[in-house]
Amino acid sequence: MDIVSTRCDVYSYGIMLLETFTRKRPSDDMFGGDLSLKSWVERLVPQSLEQVIDVNLLTNLDDENCDKKTHCVFSILLLALKCSVESPANRINMKETLSELQKIKRQFL
Repeated sequence: MDIVSTRCDVYSYGIMLLETFTRKRPSDDMFGGDLSLKSWVERLVPQSLEQVIDVNLLTNLDDENCDKKTHCVFSILLLALKCSVESPANRINMKETLSELQKIKRQFL
């Protein structure tokens, strides 16, 4: 029996971030077998970032804002992957997650 802990909450938060910024759900038809939302993002980031990010997030932007916003979303996706590391012992905690989110916010405001 698995034990519920704050590390599980961080994992769920990471998956929720992936869902939000990719506009994909773990239950989407494209995922199954060895391919999950998390593994899909891991395989494509950073080389094919434009395939991962929800296109609605990057519409109607000039080049400067698009690059800035893309880098912001990239940083959030990396954070989401840190939150959803398989081993709870290797996963960042929520305090570290908040600190990283605040850092991302300061960088891109």
